[in-house]
Amino acid sequence: MPDAPAEILFLRKMHPLVEAAFEGRHVVHRFADAADPDALLAEVGPRIRGLVVGGGVDASLMDRLPKLELIANFGVGYDAVDAGAAQERGIVVTNTPDVLTDEVADLAIGLTLATLRRLPQADRYLRAGHWPKAPFPLTASLRGRRVGILGLGRIGRAIAKRLESFGVAIDYHGRRRQADVPYTYHDSLIGMAKAVHILIVVAPGGPETRGLIDAAVLEALGPEGILINVARGTLVDEAALTAALKAGTILGAGLDVFENEPHVPEDLAALDNTVLLPHVGSASEHTRAAMAQLVVDNVVSWFEGRGPLTPVAETPWSPQS
Repeated sequence: MPDAPAEILFLRKMHPLVEAAFEGRHVVHRFADAADPDALLAEVGPRIRGLVVGGGVDASLMDRLPKLELIANFGVGYDAVDAGAAQERGIVVTNTPDVLTDEVADLAIGLTLATLRRLPQADRYLRAGHWPKAPFPLTASLRGRRVGILGLGRIGRAIAKRLESFGVAIDYHGRRRQADVPYTYHDSLIGMAKAVHILIVVAPGGPETRGLIDAAVLEALGPEGILINVARGTLVDEAALTAALKAGTILGAGLDVFENEPHVPEDLAALDNTVLLPHVGSASEHTRAAMAQLVVDNVVSWFEGRGPLTPVAETPWSPQS
């Protein structure tokens, strides 16, 4: 145990499990509850050793926390945390991998089927009283379709495993071929988009992947193509996607994430060939509780001297660190 309780800063309101976990164990300051957040930082910043976040942390904030040792991120994606700046300052960043893999993979399959079969549109059609007048129009099908996965990491593999049970062909694109999977590898995103009917985006966010799904990729996907994004909204050029959906360049899109959340462009939201969700990929009570527990476990382990449980790649840790 630490010689004295560590002072920890919550940047926003957290899951109740996280909120309650450190009572009597550490001193917690809550940025979101402060009447004057800047004054709070000025007062407690020099003493903060742990930062619990679910959003952006840049170098300028780290510089206001000179004793900061750990940034515990609530979520597997940490593109909003400047992990490079943390590495330069000797700060360890943790995230919450694995515990949300199945939930997001389930959501990706559900979103794919909902987009192909136009399930929300059919629900609205029935509720509006149109069924007695005419059957709902026929839809596209998963039968005979080829699915491409952009980013065959933990979640990408879980999605592929689920797709196997549907009997569809699976392709993937990433930085390198993976020898232990039976799927077809493409060394270019454009090449994969041309080969498949459904493109599921599960790649990490960040500057390197911003706008990766652009007009050229959508054109390659083609008029029978479906785009599914359960990764980060920044991977998709939303203006190009909206234009492609309006023009029939692709058939439809299912999106759980957006470029400027929680704001969704009105012209995208107005389109009938989309299924749009408010970033609910991991949003079940079970999974959010598991994510919260892993945040807590990382913080507790760190301040008990056992190191982080799930450090990110940019800030690896070993007992000799």
